[in-house]
Amino acid sequence: MIVEEYVILVDQDDREIGEMEKQEAHLQNKKHRAFSVFLLDASGNIILQQRADSKYHSPGLWTNACCGHPRPKESTIDAAKRRTFEELAIHIDIEEILQLSYEEELDNGLWENEYDHIFVGRYNQEISNPNPEEVKNLKYIPKEELERDLAENPENYTFWFKLIFPKIKQYLA
Repeated sequence: MIVEEYVILVDQDDREIGEMEKQEAHLQNKKHRAFSVFLLDASGNIILQQRADSKYHSPGLWTNACCGHPRPKESTIDAAKRRTFEELAIHIDIEEILQLSYEEELDNGLWENEYDHIFVGRYNQEISNPNPEEVKNLKYIPKEELERDLAENPENYTFWFKLIFPKIKQYLA
């Protein structure tokens, strides 16, 4: 059974203007609220997830620890914590450091047109039970090594990760 998931439609200033079923918003290129969670481990490594092969866009690509969309009437930070638990089976403390808007056409006719709230936090325990429907693999990588790999192998990463990482790397220390 497929459960319909709704997103919050927003204008360029993140003011709510409605709601729409998630897949439809991505098909119709409607701007909606989103979040991206970046996590560091106790050694300062950046925790990345490889998206499951079954994901409807960007399957198998490496990206930040978690991303998603708040539901109507759900705060963005609550949604970020909820999805991090749903994807990685962990509880986190995070803080918002940045917001940005982007629009990108994906290979499969879908659009990522999002007003993205960027959160950063630390998680100092092992992530041992990620949801296999969401996460194919995890990687803990030093910032310098990640910068090198992004430069040498950009095709291995989601477009939003490549967009966001340079803007927030000073916060990842």
